[in-house]
Amino acid sequence: MTESAHPRESLAPNTLPLDSTAQLLTRITAQLGAQLSHVQLNGVRRPMTPPTTERPGSAGPAAHRSAQPAHRTAAPTVVRAPALVAVAHGSRDPRTLHTVSRLLDRVRELRPRLDVRLGHIELNEPLLPATLAGLGDRDAVLVPLLLGRGHHVKHDVPAAAAGAPLLRARFAPPLGPHPLLVEALSARLHEAGWRTGDGTSPTTAVVLAAAGSRDPESAADTRRTAELLSERLGGVPVVPAYASALSPTVPDAVRALAARGRHRIAVASYFTAPGRFAAAGAAAAPWIAAAPLGAHPALGRLVLQRYDEALAGHPPVSDQRQLVTA
Repeated sequence: MTESAHPRESLAPNTLPLDSTAQLLTRITAQLGAQLSHVQLNGVRRPMTPPTTERPGSAGPAAHRSAQPAHRTAAPTVVRAPALVAVAHGSRDPRTLHTVSRLLDRVRELRPRLDVRLGHIELNEPLLPATLAGLGDRDAVLVPLLLGRGHHVKHDVPAAAAGAPLLRARFAPPLGPHPLLVEALSARLHEAGWRTGDGTSPTTAVVLAAAGSRDPESAADTRRTAELLSERLGGVPVVPAYASALSPTVPDAVRALAARGRHRIAVASYFTAPGRFAAAGAAAAPWIAAAPLGAHPALGRLVLQRYDEALAGHPPVSDQRQLVTA
């Protein structure tokens, strides 16, 4: 009697016998996966194309891809910093313009990409209105190269900005009082011959020669600078004196100190540049006379600090008007 075939022999030829239900399910899953690999998500059968072998120099798919235009990333937008407009007083002394120009060169060295410009209140070109007009509708920070809050800072500088209606302006405070100014004053005194131990002598004193202003806030700024300089020099008396508008004058201050037994009297020049007032103060010194602040490195740092403070603390004037009228 011929033995009947085993049920598993009914499978396709060359198929190995399946020993378990698990093996059967595994094989069915594999076959379904092979079929589904040729079907796209939308149900359309994907054509089966053999892989293409690219020969060097042939215009195959890789060459086609390289011919496609490359995606270009947009260049980042460069935001231009507001211009720094240094506002100088102006002087008939030719050394003044030279000194101020050297100071601004130092500022440019400290921050090379910053647009630094100069405008004068009077006597020298360029005058401030012309400098501001040349900026058009730019943003700008006006930094007075002045040492206290006086008429020029409170009235002349804002009036010049108002005459440039397209300009969006911020206003920095004057340079003084500030520890960086005192650093420069002390350095100029040491250059003139001051020694560290001089501050302890009972016969030593300093006159701080300043321009003078009838504005009480300007006088307060000068007195504060005198106090800071006294602290830096070890407590030596520092008396403010003025070339105009206020008293005492420098000669008067020298005589008053001498009457109190202070015979070694130095004059510290509280001026940004040489000029008639600075020369008159130096001429009254019975001992040593310091040079004006000029292009001292501390002054360059202070100009940039005032610029940064104005940017951080105040919106442009045009924005302030909108806030007030809204």
